[in-house]
Amino acid sequence: MASITASSVSFPASCPLKQNQVSDLKKVSLSFSRKSFPSLRFQPSRFRIACAAKPETVDKVCEIVRKQLALPADSAVTGESKFASLGADSLDTVEIVMGLEEEFGISVEEESAQTITTVQEAADMIENLKAKKA
Repeated sequence: MASITASSVSFPASCPLKQNQVSDLKKVSLSFSRKSFPSLRFQPSRFRIACAAKPETVDKVCEIVRKQLALPADSAVTGESKFASLGADSLDTVEIVMGLEEEFGISVEEESAQTITTVQEAADMIENLKAKKA
C-alpha cells in the first residue's frame, strides 16, 4: 500500500491504475515494507488518482462526444478531454449524458451528471453504474 502525505490519499494495490497524474502537491512521501524514500517535490497544477475504465468504454464515450458535439472524425478526443475545452456548454453536456444513457442502457442521476467534466469521468461513471446494475 502506498500513501501520499499532504493530502493523505492512499490507494490499494488492487486498484488497476493505468496512469498516475500527480499535481498540486508540494511534498510526497512513499513508504513500502518499512522502507522510506525521501520526500519528492512537485510543481504540478492538479492532483488526481483514478481507476480507469475499460479502453473500449472510453473509446465509445469518445465516439458519442464527437457525435453530440458534431466534431470531425479526426478530432483529438481522449479520456483526458474536457467537455468545455471541446466546446460543450451545459446543454451539450446534458445531451452527451442522454446519449450515454441510451447507448449503455444506464440511468444517470442529475447530481452525478453535473459532476462529469471529462471523457474519463464519464467512462468511469458508466463502468460503476454497469457494475451496480449487474
